[in-house]
Amino acid sequence: MPRVWEVPVHDSTRVRDVRVAARDAAGRARLPEDRLAAAELVATELATNLLKHGGGGRVLLDLVDPPAPAYGDDDLRLVQIVAFDHGPGIADVETALRDGFSTTDSLGAGLGTCRRTADGFGLHSVPGRGTVAMARIGHRSARPGTGPYPPPVPVRVGGVNVPLAGGEFSGDAWTCVRAADRVTLMLADGLGHGPQAARASSAAVHALHQAAHLPPAELLRRLHTALRDTRGAAVAVAQLDVIAGQLYFAGVGNVGARLRRGDDWHGLISRPGIVGAHLPGHLHQHQEPWTPDSLLVLHSDGLPSRWNPGPTTGGTPLLDPAVIAASILRDASSPARPVRDDTAVAVLSPSPPDRSS
Repeated sequence: MPRVWEVPVHDSTRVRDVRVAARDAAGRARLPEDRLAAAELVATELATNLLKHGGGGRVLLDLVDPPAPAYGDDDLRLVQIVAFDHGPGIADVETALRDGFSTTDSLGAGLGTCRRTADGFGLHSVPGRGTVAMARIGHRSARPGTGPYPPPVPVRVGGVNVPLAGGEFSGDAWTCVRAADRVTLMLADGLGHGPQAARASSAAVHALHQAAHLPPAELLRRLHTALRDTRGAAVAVAQLDVIAGQLYFAGVGNVGARLRRGDDWHGLISRPGIVGAHLPGHLHQHQEPWTPDSLLVLHSDGLPSRWNPGPTTGGTPLLDPAVIAASILRDASSPARPVRDDTAVAVLSPSPPDRSS
């Protein structure tokens, strides 16, 4: 079962806790010593920023899949560090990202160095609303198109996961896997909380990676069998046919799903039931067109059903989907208590335009 770290940062003593969590996460990801040190450095800088500029906030650490959907049951995992606050925001993001601009009493790394050190980095800030910063640290031994990465597809994925009451394990899990020209995003919400709920959602993740070639309705039937010796889970499966430009969706239970095309949002409906315990006799599979301005959000019921898409979901494909997911979570919560349940948010978005040519 995957470990999740949530550290509230409201005084300087918690910065050390963030650094220790980053080292633990990097060790579980089997990162080499230099990348482990990089994870500690970036996590410490982001936590310090929360105190100096955000008035405090929270840091989430998790082991995640690469943002470029991979083939099969790939072991390559990255440490994802997300810091968010409800503070005053950053008036000039470009200046904050320049090398040499650093927080007082920090390590002197600065956000620019964090961006250069990380394998993936994203920052979004709105004055008066707060800031979300995200960094992913991996082995740096492979890049898209080489090693374990398949040739790129024009989409990417990201998400966040928060356990209830600072627990070690979240009963929610999300994953994304690629089979040929199909990219499948799944979010599972294990029944209840704690290790047994995490066991159910982890079983769903494993089963998906073994059968990612199947369409969503068939995947849910496969998962139903795989989860029979667990508590069961609510599960939503979205599969994008990249060549045809079609999105297929099927869900059982109360995992939310919203699809944006242009300026319009609409929900994708799941059937009542519990995967692993009670599966509906008929599983309806939705089909929706996928366009270059589409965006898909899956979320567990820890997020209020009437969450506001917010400014991060409304225009540019340049934002990392993990930053979008964290912004949705932050904006639907409060400084006092960010979640009311295990809460996961996963986002599928178009890749940013290629600026290399």
